[in-house]
Amino acid sequence: MHTEVFLQSMLVPSFLILLSTVEDTLLQSVSQVGEVCRLSQESSLRRCRTPDGKICSGRGKCDCGICMCEATDPGKFYGPRCECHDWVCATHDGQICNDRGYCDCGMCECDEGWFGEACQFQEECSLSSKKSRELCKNQQGVVCSNRGTCHCGSCMCDQNDDKGLVTGRFCECDDGECLDEDTGEVCGGHGQCYCGNCYCAAGWHGDKCEFQCDISPWESKRKCTSPDGKICSNRGTCVCGECTCHDVDPSGDWGDIHGDTCECDERNCHATYDRYTDDFCSGHGQCNCGRCDCKDGWTGKKCEHPLSCSLSLDSSLKKCRGTSKLPCNGRGQCICGQCICHPPEESRIHGKNCECDDRQCEDMEGEVCGGHGYCSCGRCICEEGWFGNLCQFPRSCDMSDAQSKELCETDDGVVCSGKGSCHCGQCICSRQEWWVSGEHCECDDRECDKHDGLICTGNGVCSCGNCDCWDGWTGNACEIWVGAEY
Repeated sequence: MHTEVFLQSMLVPSFLILLSTVEDTLLQSVSQVGEVCRLSQESSLRRCRTPDGKICSGRGKCDCGICMCEATDPGKFYGPRCECHDWVCATHDGQICNDRGYCDCGMCECDEGWFGEACQFQEECSLSSKKSRELCKNQQGVVCSNRGTCHCGSCMCDQNDDKGLVTGRFCECDDGECLDEDTGEVCGGHGQCYCGNCYCAAGWHGDKCEFQCDISPWESKRKCTSPDGKICSNRGTCVCGECTCHDVDPSGDWGDIHGDTCECDERNCHATYDRYTDDFCSGHGQCNCGRCDCKDGWTGKKCEHPLSCSLSLDSSLKKCRGTSKLPCNGRGQCICGQCICHPPEESRIHGKNCECDDRQCEDMEGEVCGGHGYCSCGRCICEEGWFGNLCQFPRSCDMSDAQSKELCETDDGVVCSGKGSCHCGQCICSRQEWWVSGEHCECDDRECDKHDGLICTGNGVCSCGNCDCWDGWTGNACEIWVGAEY
């Protein structure tokens, strides 16, 4: 008897709670019957409000107590209050949880044997300690950029702030750059941060994804698509259906890259030797959207060939190329099979095909061959006892091997980043890998900009991935002449 009474006393409240829940669900489901909401605005918003006071997490609209979440590219916000999105689980190459688990409202649930916020770490490691450390070294040879620990060839980045702002394969990234100053959210809650840069969901833009477009993502993409099918011709960024072209004109008046979809690139009208003036198309034509329309009497891609010449354009260019791929080695103008080296008063550029560039013998301070040799057609002839492309290495050495090695080691103890040999405390980078440079062979010069196929346009030197231009030249690729008139 007592047991029966006890059960009844327990069942009644449970039934009332269940009834209340059903009633609430039914009320919500019928609240929009006949397109008339039966909830007050206050009640509707209360149902849509998150604990921090945001309506639908700021990612949707509240319609009679129900959150209508925004569609994004890819995927969609979801959850009762639009609090979930699976892009948080995606790596930069688009994999969800590295294909080693599944995403549950922005949290990776990893397969057995894996762990980490993106399931990137293996619980049991078969790698040796040495092999693991090698896989954790960045380009400079530093393990996890000194901002994390190495676990089975993967970097576990330090998270002293508990916000996960140190990221990257080698912990090289600071995602604090993605925080919205007003809300404190990463990319305003409308994008994904990758190495300090926000990649916004469709319909959102701005450095921190803080602005929303008033047109659909598909319409925006359509308006920004160039005739060749590329977004802003791969020379700009699409913002709400309008292309913002990458401006390379230092004057700031208008860009060399322009057009509704950035389809016009006026740089194509400049020869490599041209200085920055209105003298496009070798001075013998008009530049129209990156294409030279030549005046009468001239022809060629850049109107460089006079029709009065007895040689054809191909024959003229062949004579000017010599052994180079570019006419006049990209340092002069080819006129009827003869090279005129530019600028004319520059005595350091000479030769039949402008093949000699004695600037190559100078360091950035202007010293020729390190003061230990002389320049012959752009190459240093070193004095006895010195060697190197700039005669910068002494053949004799007055320090011990241990002292020399110490000066050549990176912070992580690797000699010349593993890409060169050590001589008298200086790194000699591998000649087989021409792009390797830097004090400790830590730089990749393939990252330097080119113009007409020439690194730094032949008007500067590549220094750790960036062009250091010689006097008179500027631009990312040293392609712009700003020196004296000629």
